Amino acid sequence: MLERGTRGYRENVITLQNAQKSGAGVPAYMRWVNRWLGRRIAAAAAVVGLTPNAVTAISALCSLAGLVLLVAVEPGIGVGIAVAVLLALGFACDSADGQLARLTGTGGPAGEWMDHVVDAIRTPLTHVAVAVAWTLHRPETAWVAAIALAYAVVSAGQFMSQILAEQLVRQRGGEAPEASGVPKSLALIPTDTGTLCWSFALWGAPLVFVPVYALLFGVNAVYAVVSMRRKYLRLRAL
Repeated sequence: MLERGTRGYRENVITLQNAQKSGAGVPAYMRWVNRWLGRRIAAAAAVVGLTPNAVTAISALCSLAGLVLLVAVEPGIGVGIAVAVLLALGFACDSADGQLARLTGTGGPAGEWMDHVVDAIRTPLTHVAVAVAWTLHRPETAWVAAIALAYAVVSAGQFMSQILAEQLVRQRGGEAPEASGVPKSLALIPTDTGTLCWSFALWGAPLVFVPVYALLFGVNAVYAVVSMRRKYLRLRAL
């Protein structure tokens, strides 16, 4: 276990970089941006003595602050950018908590459970907040809220499908599917949480935000169906 102050920030970053999980097949933003940010947040958190659970809590608070801002403040370019930054920071801290746990040797089932619970709430809540905010501030186009609510259902279902499939495969001694390389990472950009986070920078320009958000929903809905079918067939084969 790493004690507070026994390593410096740079050494922590190098240690995490050398221990980084494979990025093959991981969506591009998560692979090349979010994990990079997460390493640096985890390295700094280790230096100041934060626990993985504390970083998980910071992640949740950043995301919640962004969603409250989305609902409570009149839409505008500045508001959209602030929301995007807060959501992206929350996503980066979501990567950092697991890396901090590995770095300090303080990981455990309770921390993993807390991380997944926060993700399970944040994933659909983001779209529920869009639905509420749109209904409050732009009631003349309330149909956009219906897209957001459908997006919430799809995202929650896909999250549960992914997490549960991983656990069931592990319990039955199955092997992880072979990951693809860079082309898959690029193809998965529309399904990347980072892409969704930064799409809110367009919040103040509804004529741009709506088609982008609707496109992300459509791609994610199709991807969820394909992914769930693949997981079902794989689990059935076990």
